[in-house]
Amino acid sequence: MWYVSTRGLAPRIDFEGALFSGYAPDGGLYMPEKLPQLSSETLRQWSVLSYPSLVTELCALFIGPELIPRNDLSDLMHQAFCRFRCREVVHLSRLRSGLNVLELWHGVTHAFKDLSLCCTAQFLQYFLEKREKHITVVVGTSGDTGSAAIASVQGAKNIDIIVLLPKGHCTKVQELQMTTVLSENVHVFAVEGNSDELDEPIKAVFADMVFVKKHNLMSLNSINWSRLLVQMAHYFFAYFRCVPSLDLHPLPVVEVVVPTGAAGNLAAGCIAQKMGLPIRLAAAVNCNDIIHRSVQRGDFSLSEAVTPTLASAMDIQVPYNMERIFWLLSGCDSQVTRTLMEQFERTQSVSLPKELQSKLSAVMTSVSVSDEAITQTMARCWEENQYLLCPHSAVAVSYHYQQMHRQTPSLPRCCLAPASAAKFPEAVLAAGLTPETLPEILALERKETRCTPMWRSDNWTLMLRDRIEDIGRRWPDHFQDASE
Repeated sequence: MWYVSTRGLAPRIDFEGALFSGYAPDGGLYMPEKLPQLSSETLRQWSVLSYPSLVTELCALFIGPELIPRNDLSDLMHQAFCRFRCREVVHLSRLRSGLNVLELWHGVTHAFKDLSLCCTAQFLQYFLEKREKHITVVVGTSGDTGSAAIASVQGAKNIDIIVLLPKGHCTKVQELQMTTVLSENVHVFAVEGNSDELDEPIKAVFADMVFVKKHNLMSLNSINWSRLLVQMAHYFFAYFRCVPSLDLHPLPVVEVVVPTGAAGNLAAGCIAQKMGLPIRLAAAVNCNDIIHRSVQRGDFSLSEAVTPTLASAMDIQVPYNMERIFWLLSGCDSQVTRTLMEQFERTQSVSLPKELQSKLSAVMTSVSVSDEAITQTMARCWEENQYLLCPHSAVAVSYHYQQMHRQTPSLPRCCLAPASAAKFPEAVLAAGLTPETLPEILALERKETRCTPMWRSDNWTLMLRDRIEDIGRRWPDHFQDASE
């Protein structure tokens, strides 16, 4: 399996190359050169598989046995999912009013990012050990990405991780999940600024290509292809649990509601759809609605500013994985994609070509949900089911409740739930409900913490470079490129 850039001007690379890459050299994102097509018979065979087995089957299609032999791949997946609290890894809750909620939050940090990051970390360690190399991962976070990335690599001998968190701008639980990890390879900075501001020193460091190559730096945000690869399994699992019958021809369609911000999970759903999975997507966003505007009227343009909401992980202005969706729906046309994205980078505003917008609205619908609707949805779901939703899950469930009030018959529907409500007690209280207190989250408050403050008066870029150089001094071979 080869991977190409969505902008068409970079050499193709294999899975290992894509794993260790962020953006392609031409500014695009890596995508499979050709998508495998799954027959109805294959889907029927996969329908009885567990979630980890589905991930293994998908990874086997996109990695290839010459890079990771099948037995090794199975072992890596076992290691990835062995710390999940739920035996199924993900769990479908069937609630009143035809509401199906797929809980993606049974990992170490109670968020869906555990699913993809634990696998990505296994892939990284596998190749690093074979090549006898070391990398330093640098992550800026507003909450869940940082804690999930730390949990996935803590204690790894070939990986150090540096996380910058915005002090006072993520929940107390999210902060403690990062600062209470005392492993030698984990380095946390608490920045006196917001998540946009803390991105600046990271961008400055990654702009120095000589420094990046010398210290084998990489990021683990949702542009990394391996994260999308694992997230595809959500859609297959949701489909197999919610489809009324696999004996019909053609196979019935299931609607999957995706609460989304940067559109990584949404892009994974589009790829699964293109491979032959009979799903209809519903993109559910908060009032930061660039994806909703793109679907409804082709308006891919920035708002004046990010609006803070209760669904804070989705408070995103630039959904960079939409580039993958545009490429996919334009028939893998890299020239169309490059022209679109370069215009967006110049002007921060693009009107999608009519044909592309038509294709986008054909594969998905969309909804934008206010904070008021989020709290109303959380309250209703509790009243009807005694089931607590996190605010991001409530964005998806709000769409389900809206559709219920329409007279036309609807498809079987599954709402993806990206996080446990226990991580967002402030939002639960805002909905007039009582937060749940999980023992492992309560225990965080009694643990020792460790982080380095970055005050406004400090030189953040210099502090970050200094820490990276300190790590590099422990690794005599750090001058060699990890992906070579």
